[in-house]
Amino acid sequence: MNVLVAGGTGCLGRSLCRVLADRGHEVTAASRSPDASELPDGVATTVLDVTESDLTAAVAGHDAVVNLVALPSHVESRDRSHESVHYDGTRHLVSASEETGVERFVQLSGLGVDDGVQTAYFRAKRRAERVVRRSSLEWVIYRPSVVFGDGCAFTPFVERMSPPLVTPLPGGGRMHLQPIWVEDLTPMIADGLETDRHAERCYEIGGPERLTLAETVTTIRGGGIVVPIPLLLAGIVARVVDPLPQIPFGRDQYRALHLDNTTTDDALDAFGVDPASLRTLSAWIETARGDR
Repeated sequence: MNVLVAGGTGCLGRSLCRVLADRGHEVTAASRSPDASELPDGVATTVLDVTESDLTAAVAGHDAVVNLVALPSHVESRDRSHESVHYDGTRHLVSASEETGVERFVQLSGLGVDDGVQTAYFRAKRRAERVVRRSSLEWVIYRPSVVFGDGCAFTPFVERMSPPLVTPLPGGGRMHLQPIWVEDLTPMIADGLETDRHAERCYEIGGPERLTLAETVTTIRGGGIVVPIPLLLAGIVARVVDPLPQIPFGRDQYRALHLDNTTTDDALDAFGVDPASLRTLSAWIETARGDR
C-alpha cells in the first residue's frame, strides 16, 4: 500500500512511518518542512501545508492518507488556529483524497471530542470528525488520550506548566488522564489502515493507567508537592493570562480541567492488545532519565 502520512515528521508521524515501512508499505511523510534525516530509510518526504485549499498534487497516487497534523491544545496563533489546522486542514485533505481516488482515510482525533467541551481545540476536532464521517472514503478515526514518548509535546508541556518543587494545580489536579506511549499507539493505527474490519469505526484508546493530573505531574517531575488552587481562582487567572502566548494556561485549558481524559470503552480488544503489555508513563520516564 502507498501511504501518505500528513504530519509525518512529528512524534506520532515518525513512529507510524517506521511501523508502516517495517510492514512493507511505501510511505511518504508530509509536513511543511520535512527533514528526511529524522525518518527511517526508504521513507519519502513531500512538502504539505494542510491550510492550503488544493492538496491534490501531494495526495495523488496514494492508496491511503493518514491525517496526524495537529496543534497542541494550548498552542494557537493568528495564522495557524485550531480551526484552520484541524477543521480546514481535514476538509482539504478529505477533498483531495476523494478527488484522487484514495481508498482509506485515517483521522487522528482526541478523547473528549464527544464530551461537549467548548474549547477552540475540541470544537475544531468535532467538526473535523464530521467531515471525515460524511466523506465517501473508507475512514477510521482514533481518539487517544494524551500521548507520550520521545519528541512528543506532552511531557515538555507538563514540565513547562509545573515548577519543579512545588506545583500549584487547579482543583488539586483531580482530573484523570490515561497516557499512552506513542510506540504502543502507532501499531494500532497501522492496523486500521491494513484491515477492512476497522473501516467506519471510531476507536477510543488509552494507556494502562488512569492517573490524576497531580500524579502525572509528580511522575514527570520525579516528585514534588502539589498545592491545590481553588477552581474559581484558577478561572479568574485563566481569563487574565489568556492573551499571553508564553503562558500555557488560559480559558480553554481551564475548561478542559473539568472533564476526565479517559476512555469509557477502550478499544484495545479490537486490536488484540493486552493492557498489561502497554508501557506505563513511569516506566518510560525511568528509561528516558537513564538514557540521559
